[in-house]
Amino acid sequence: MIRPLAAALTALALAAPAQALDLTDMTEDERSAFRAEVRAYLLDNPEVLMEAIGVLEERQAEAQAQNDVALVQVNSDALFRDPASWVGGNPEGDVTLVEFVDYRCSYCRKAHEDVAQLVEADGNIRFIVKEFPILGEQSVISSQFAVATLQVAGPEAYKQVHDALITFRGTVTPENLQRLAESFDLDADAILAQMDAPEVKQVITENRALAQRMQISGTPTFVLEDQMLRGYVPLEGMRQIVAQVRAD
Repeated sequence: MIRPLAAALTALALAAPAQALDLTDMTEDERSAFRAEVRAYLLDNPEVLMEAIGVLEERQAEAQAQNDVALVQVNSDALFRDPASWVGGNPEGDVTLVEFVDYRCSYCRKAHEDVAQLVEADGNIRFIVKEFPILGEQSVISSQFAVATLQVAGPEAYKQVHDALITFRGTVTPENLQRLAESFDLDADAILAQMDAPEVKQVITENRALAQRMQISGTPTFVLEDQMLRGYVPLEGMRQIVAQVRAD
């Protein structure tokens, strides 16, 4: 009659905190028998393990979400009110979306069109871009050029350059960047000269420090009000999350 008892204890062990089940009161033979019965029960009923794993994953996701909310609150000024970052969409929008982006990131490129459609179709989203180059020298050069464009030529020029860089497939060289700037009738020489300015490096350094504080290690990463979305989210998913944020 050990098996029904083992089944009950197994269910208890999986559902309750670890300290709720104390094996120290058992003899060595009782512990061995119990372990054998637990193993046999789990082999006969593997769905119990899957259920327990599902509960664990839900709890981990809830803990991560709560931690993310706290991180957003602590870093809200740097996220939402940084004067050095480009702001697009509707500057007076009721929802703010922040994206940490790397121009050489394939998933950033995949997300780019979705984000553009989301912001344009919604009409009430404030969109902030955080230059976060993490994929090597080409990424750094691209971000330096984008930030320099913002500082030299303003937000409209930055948007043009940002859209061009995220879709650019060639090697990022001074010559290619000059041609890119000239294609938008921008002062290429002034922008290229600004790329190594301390003000440009400061923006990227501060974005990296912010990402570290936010426990962000990959791109794209989005901050949507108090939620963090780590990785690519398809357009429809983004729409649903925006609707949920507004409903809350």
